Amino acid sequence: MTTSEFILGHSADDAEDRRQEAHKIVWALLAALALHLVIGVSIALSSGWLSSPITIEEDKPVELTFVDLNTPAPTAPKNPMFMETDESKASVEKPKEQTFESNANSIGASEIPATGEAPLPSQQGKDRPAIEMETQQYSLANKGAQPQPKTAPQESPNPSVAPTPQSTPSEAEQFAMLTSTPTPPPQPTAAQKPQPPSTAYRPEHEKTRMSGSITNRGATRVNAVGTPLGRYQKMLYDAVGSRWYMYVEKQRDLVGIGTAQLVFSVDRSGRVKNLKIVHNSSNESFANVCLQSIMEIQLPPIPDDVASTLPPEGLDEDMSFTMFAN
Repeated sequence: MTTSEFILGHSADDAEDRRQEAHKIVWALLAALALHLVIGVSIALSSGWLSSPITIEEDKPVELTFVDLNTPAPTAPKNPMFMETDESKASVEKPKEQTFESNANSIGASEIPATGEAPLPSQQGKDRPAIEMETQQYSLANKGAQPQPKTAPQESPNPSVAPTPQSTPSEAEQFAMLTSTPTPPPQPTAAQKPQPPSTAYRPEHEKTRMSGSITNRGATRVNAVGTPLGRYQKMLYDAVGSRWYMYVEKQRDLVGIGTAQLVFSVDRSGRVKNLKIVHNSSNESFANVCLQSIMEIQLPPIPDDVASTLPPEGLDEDMSFTMFAN
C-alpha cells in the first residue's frame, strides 16, 4: 500500500511538473508568434505595401462584333455593255433608257411584240450566243479617197491677142484699196469638203433569236447612247475584226471550228497590253489568228474625256471569236 501510494504520490508530482513545462512552452510559442507578427507589420509599413490602396478590377462585359462575310467588297462602277449601232439606225435623240453604250444613239424597237423580260427587242433567228439584229456578210473592201468634183477647164489665153491695157489707179484709189478689209473667200460646203478615206468594213452577222421587253415597234434596235468611249470601242473592234476576217480567209483550211476567248487591255497611248487566251475550243491555228489580229492593231491614244472614265491601266477588253460549222 505504501509503496503503491509512494509510487502514486511520485507520479502526481511529475504530472504537475509536466503541465507547468507545457504551459511555459505554449507561452513561449505565443510570444514568438507575436514577435514575428510585429516584425512583419513593421516591414510592411516601411515598404508602403499596406498604405497603397488595393484596387479590384471589375469584370467588363463581353463585347461581340458581327462580321457579315457574305457582303461583297465595294467595286468601282462599270460602264454599260457596248452594243454597236449601225449608221442607218442611228438617232439624233437619246433614248430615255440608256441600257447600252454605243458609238451612236439608238432608240429601241422590236419587229414583233415583246416576249421576254430582257431589255432587248424580240425577233426570230438562229440560236447563237451573240446578240445580232440582222444578217449580213462581212466586207473588207476599202473605198479609198472619194473623187473630187471636176471643174470646167479654163481656156488658155490666145497669144496673138494683146491684153487690154489697164488704167493706172489714182493715189486716192490706191489708198482705199490698201485700207479696205478684204472679202473672205467663200467656205466650201459639206459636199465640197475633202472627206477622209472611208472603209467598207462590215462584220459578219447572223440574225439571232431574241426575247425581250421592248414594246416599240419598228426595225430591230436597242436603247443605246453614243459616248466617246463607245466610239473608241467601235474603232477598236473594227481594227481587230478587219484583220481577223482577212487572216481567217487566208487560213480557212487550217483553222478549226470552235471559240477562242481572249482578254487584254489598251493603255492610254493606244497600245495593247497583257494579251492572253483564257479559253479555246478550236485548234492552235485559230488561236494564233486571234492573237495576231489583236497584236497588230495600231490605235490612236485614248482621248482625255475617255481616259477620265477608265482605271489607270486603261481599257479592259474581253473578246470572243467563233467559227461555226455553217
